[in-house]
Amino acid sequence: MRVIIAAAGTAGHINPGLAIANKIREEEKDSKIIFIGTTRGLENDLVPRAGYELKTIEAYGLSKKISIENIKKMYKTFKGYGESKKIIKEFKPDVVIGTGGYICGATISAAHSLGIPTVLHESNAFPGKAVKMLAKKTDTILVSFKDAKDRIKKAKNIVFTGTPVKIIKKSYNLSEKEKIIKNSGLSKDKPIVLIFGGSQGAQKINEAILGILENKLNNKYQIIWATGPKQYDVIKEKLQDRNISINNIENAKIIPYIYNMEEIMNVSNLIVSRSGAMTITEISNLGKPSILIPLPNVSGNHQLYNAKVLENIGAAKIILNDELEYKKLNTYIEEILLNKNIERQMSINALKVSTNNVEAKIYEEILKVFKEKKNV
Repeated sequence: MRVIIAAAGTAGHINPGLAIANKIREEEKDSKIIFIGTTRGLENDLVPRAGYELKTIEAYGLSKKISIENIKKMYKTFKGYGESKKIIKEFKPDVVIGTGGYICGATISAAHSLGIPTVLHESNAFPGKAVKMLAKKTDTILVSFKDAKDRIKKAKNIVFTGTPVKIIKKSYNLSEKEKIIKNSGLSKDKPIVLIFGGSQGAQKINEAILGILENKLNNKYQIIWATGPKQYDVIKEKLQDRNISINNIENAKIIPYIYNMEEIMNVSNLIVSRSGAMTITEISNLGKPSILIPLPNVSGNHQLYNAKVLENIGAAKIILNDELEYKKLNTYIEEILLNKNIERQMSINALKVSTNNVEAKIYEEILKVFKEKKNV
């Protein structure tokens, strides 16, 4: 099978694309796969690193506001449509797949105009503009959350598959679990709260955690906190201003980045984080209670809709970004961790929306589209 995958911008768009590519390559050793992206996003690092060729086009997210800048972007995006068409004609794919974001507009439209089978994957509970716009042109849309199905109108075919993620549930025995906890600089005697705000950190979350630590509110639980590489030195300085050493805080381990995230997520009792689609999927697959702080000012407020998937089934509590402060966060943490029945029930509830065999389901749907078009 010859496949083009359009994925650009953030890891939330690119990593599902890479997972799909890896599954196709696993099932079909002689498959040929290339990616289409832009020159600006993380795809320029992640795609070649994963061993795939990346071809780039001009593409931008478009705004309804009339301005010189938006007119320029519109012209460049239209040019990107032509560039996509040229790549598709040269590569001659059997199917073109988009994993969300503005790159899909040009690529999926170009493939549709050439009669090439198309598949879109939407990771968020609230679908992006590109997916909604392309619904009628796409043969099959794959969604990560069932809630998304009712939010995509006039689609030919919508299938719930889930989002492919790297982190999966592990059943560690007692000694394995204790070793992971010890190697992380934590104690086995207190519940663990894992806190992160994405790969680059989240300033608002960081400020709330500083308040908890400064006031020593975490005496009944312990924290492992990934500040984000860009925030670590800032946090270190702020702690020093309060005469607190970042390497010597009771019941807390503070690091720029967690490289063994799968292990840490599995041994943690509670997760405090933003609510990107992949994070929500990982939390539900692991069956972890969570406190979610949706990133504001993102397209369609999709992180809030993602978080509500877990809140609506009693698996998570939501604190809006502008309402986040350390006392409220600490109260929520203690409400969950100091009542084992609540913690256990939230864990059970989270598993209700977990998804299994995601890559296999996606591959099956791609094959269906390919075979249907081939038999026409």
